[in-house]
Amino acid sequence: MTPAMTRVMLVLRIGAVLVILLLPFSDAEAGTKVVVGRTAPAGQQVSMDSLDHSSWDALLKKYVDADGDVNYANWKKTEADVKALDAYLADLSRGLPGKASSRPAQFAYWINAYNAMTIKGILREYPTTSIRNHTAKVWGYNIWDDLLLITPNGNFSLNHIEHEILRKMGDARIHFAIVCASKGCPRLLNQAYTSSQLDKQLTANARHFFSDRQKFKADVDAKRIYVSPILEWFAEDFGSSDAQQMRFIATFLPDLDAQRLARSGSADVSYLDYDWNLNEKPGGSRRR
Repeated sequence: MTPAMTRVMLVLRIGAVLVILLLPFSDAEAGTKVVVGRTAPAGQQVSMDSLDHSSWDALLKKYVDADGDVNYANWKKTEADVKALDAYLADLSRGLPGKASSRPAQFAYWINAYNAMTIKGILREYPTTSIRNHTAKVWGYNIWDDLLLITPNGNFSLNHIEHEILRKMGDARIHFAIVCASKGCPRLLNQAYTSSQLDKQLTANARHFFSDRQKFKADVDAKRIYVSPILEWFAEDFGSSDAQQMRFIATFLPDLDAQRLARSGSADVSYLDYDWNLNEKPGGSRRR
């Protein structure tokens, strides 16, 4: 082989390596999309105020306990209830974001959609130990990006619902309502969110969140607050400084001393570890 041919072969090999390295970033190698819900004809599309969340409410009451732990094992093996969840997601597909509906109805719709999609995504993978097992960063399926709900305005992922819809609605309490199937999350409320009860439900779940010592602790004497990293990850939603963020959460804290410390503006803030283990009801299968 001549020197010129050798150089050509070397260039071709380098090019092939570069193509392989770039493949994970291409659309062709994006995660396989998993679509839930159904395409609703125009005549079946309705305002979010008209949607009924009672079937979702019944499933939550059956499979979720007061602490937000889910009996995934029994849910997955009960075919009728797997189908009931699919039917609820299909009903959500009728909700038309552009059709006149009240803000509480929109808020309840998207919280319920996020949580129902997450449950569907976990049941699809179960048995599993963590949602993080299904969140590929570069190559393959990522449940937060590749699990999609059909709506009349397009297909929406969990990340889109959280960051482009719910967070932009301007109520940071959503971070204590939407659940990523992990122990470090807020509890999955064992009732559907509804427009009539929304404010009460959001406040109740926020208070429950801060009553959990895995998510909040206060050392009043040392003037230090230990809080879930959720407040670090989404800091801007709670305020532009530690002091503002602590004043925001003060209302939801479990005792007066902690509330006073949070309102004082003088507390040092540290972040607790986040538990990515599955929010599974004790006794479920944890294989895989």
